[in-house]
Amino acid sequence: MSVTLKKVESKADIKQFVHLPFEIYKDNQFWVPPVIKDEIKALDPVHNPAFAFCDTAFYLAYKDGRCVGRIGAIINRNYNKKTGEKYIRFAKLEFYDDAEVVDTLIKAAEDFGKSKGMEKVHGPLGFTNLDTQGLLIEGFDYLPSVASVYHLPYYKTHLERLGYEKENDWVEFELKLGEQAVNKAKRGAELVKKRYGFTVVTFADRKQMEPYVKKIFSVLNEGFARLPYVTTFDDKTKALYAEKYIKILNPKFVFVVEKDTKPVGFLVALPNISKAMQKARGKLFPFGFTHILKALKHPEVIDLLLTGVLPEVEKTGAIVMLFAELQHIMLQNNLDTMETTGIFETNQSVIAHWKNYDHIQHKRRRCFVKNL
Repeated sequence: MSVTLKKVESKADIKQFVHLPFEIYKDNQFWVPPVIKDEIKALDPVHNPAFAFCDTAFYLAYKDGRCVGRIGAIINRNYNKKTGEKYIRFAKLEFYDDAEVVDTLIKAAEDFGKSKGMEKVHGPLGFTNLDTQGLLIEGFDYLPSVASVYHLPYYKTHLERLGYEKENDWVEFELKLGEQAVNKAKRGAELVKKRYGFTVVTFADRKQMEPYVKKIFSVLNEGFARLPYVTTFDDKTKALYAEKYIKILNPKFVFVVEKDTKPVGFLVALPNISKAMQKARGKLFPFGFTHILKALKHPEVIDLLLTGVLPEVEKTGAIVMLFAELQHIMLQNNLDTMETTGIFETNQSVIAHWKNYDHIQHKRRRCFVKNL
């Protein structure tokens, strides 16, 4: 029986769209479920301000009366204005290993792009760079962080068959604290503080941290502006992501570096909650949040979610002060392992920093591109 395509329009469609990965990865020990409620909100223009600057279409694929695939098509007008290119993004691609299914889904996204005058398609990408990005192509036997992605090996095979090529890769590392890394960061932080007069702000609870959330986004906007797939966050978009992430952050693993009381850099780390999210099965209540709180209070691994500095302080070593503080807290809590999220493989200055640790580069994800 041939594949039929349905455009996502109703609440029932959105629910099916969000639940499909739970069926595809049902028996997979490495997939980390997202929060269902957050996923539904992300597809609702009432809750997601990105719809104001994005043109979108979302599709479900059915075969033999069963939902077998999904895809989103997103035109981020702000990003196209920034780059001067006519890009459409494919997003949230999930499908069973069936060529007819993925061919139908990809064609739907490409046709939507062509109908809007787009000239290139790339992805997987989200509405913004704080959505999950890229397709996992290496590291299928490792548990991802909540800020990363998981896919099955056949996804890459089908995309390459359809003519998609590499645009950019992110690489991920596991880092082990050792005496060399700890001492080097400590000495470096003391030198940087003395030379530039930076101070590091730490937080005891969320109440202390909340006034800094907007300041962190301001640094992020400036520090990330030159990177691929990045657009400036407006106030409504900041509020959306703040609401999504602040409820799961442990404030003692968030740090801001200041110069004369002005934030110039930040580091947001998080106790790894991937296993807790697997136990929660996409639902925070009634019991899911219990698993997450336990993981936050008794961490085993720290995930490096997001780090950034203003362009004018990139070469000052401000980032060293942030890592020195993080490592200090880790040692106080008998922690020695960090997981990075995606770093562009071209970012050799950061990758070189990881060589101070016992490390492995264990995961890689890719953004693919194709001319329409």
